[in-house]
Amino acid sequence: MDRAAEQSGFSGVVRVDRLRAMEFCTAYGLADRAHEVPNTVETVFAIASGTKTLTALAVMSLVERGTLELGTTARSLLGEDLPLIADDVTIEHLLAHRSGIGDYLDEDAVDDVSDYVMHVPVHELATTEQFLPVLDGHDTVFPTGERFAYNNAGYVLLALVAERATGVEFHDLVRTLVCEPAGMIDTAFLRSDELPGRAALGYLSRDGLRTNVFHLPVRGNGDGGIYSTAADLSAFWDALFAGRIVSPGRLAEMVRPRSDWPEESRRYGFGFHLDATGDGVFLEGHDAGVSFASLHLPTSLITYTVISNWSEGAWPIIRVLSDRFGS
Repeated sequence: MDRAAEQSGFSGVVRVDRLRAMEFCTAYGLADRAHEVPNTVETVFAIASGTKTLTALAVMSLVERGTLELGTTARSLLGEDLPLIADDVTIEHLLAHRSGIGDYLDEDAVDDVSDYVMHVPVHELATTEQFLPVLDGHDTVFPTGERFAYNNAGYVLLALVAERATGVEFHDLVRTLVCEPAGMIDTAFLRSDELPGRAALGYLSRDGLRTNVFHLPVRGNGDGGIYSTAADLSAFWDALFAGRIVSPGRLAEMVRPRSDWPEESRRYGFGFHLDATGDGVFLEGHDAGVSFASLHLPTSLITYTVISNWSEGAWPIIRVLSDRFGS
C-alpha cells in the first residue's frame, strides 16, 4: 500500500476491516497543502456521491415509519414546483435512478469533473429549497421507469420530498435517521466556507493549491457533499447489516439489483452500487477535489474504504484493494 500510495501521489486515508475488526488504517499526504497539515486517520473528508446512500437510507427509514411510501409521487409533495417532472415519478423511481427526469448535472457530458462548475452561485446552495432553481427547467429524458440513468437531480429531489413530508430539514433527517443510529459521530454536512480544522481541503489535481471551493455547492445535499471519516464508514457497515438503520427486510430491498449498469461493470439497487456478479455492496463518490469508495463483502466480512482529497487520488489504491480482496 505504501508503494502504491507513493507511485500514485495518493492523499487521503485507507482502512481495511476483516471480521469486523480493523486490520489496516493509514493516512497519506496533506489535508492542507499550503500549510503542510498532514492527513491523519481522524481527518474528515468529503465523500461526494457516497452521500446518496445515506439519502436513500433516510428515505427508506421514512417509508418504514409510514411517512412515505415507495409509490408516493414526487408531484404529491411538489405542488406546482418543478412542472417538468412527470406526474408519475415515484420515490421508487428516484431511488433506483429510473425516473427519467432531466438532470442538472449530466455526468456523461462532463469530460473532467475538475473542470465542471455550477451554473448558479455556489454560495446560494446551502438549503434544499435553494436547489429549486437548479432542478427546474430540465425536460424529461425518457418515460418514467423505462430504463436506468444515473441522476444527481433525482437525489436532491428525494431530499426535497423527505423534507416536505416531515417538515424537518433534510440535513437533520440524515443526522437523526442514519448517522446517529449508525454511530457516525464525525459525519455531517459541513459548509465549505467554514470547515473545521480536522477537515481536508479538496484539491483539483495531484499537485498545486487550487481547491474545489468554487466547483461545488457551499453545503452538500441529497446527491452529495457530506463529510465523513474512515472510522465512521466502518461503523456504518456494522450498523447497516445489524439492522440499526433500517430493518433487515428493508435493507434487502435496497441491495437487491434493480438495474444492470454495464458501462460501469456493476449493478444498482436503491442507493447502493452492487458488484456485477458477486455480493459486493459499495458506496462511491467522485467530484472535483473528491474521490471515494467504501466496499463491503458480506460473505468474507471484509470492508475497505479509500477516501482521497484530490479528484483522481482514490482509484489506484482501490484497484490494489480490489485485486487483493475482490469487489
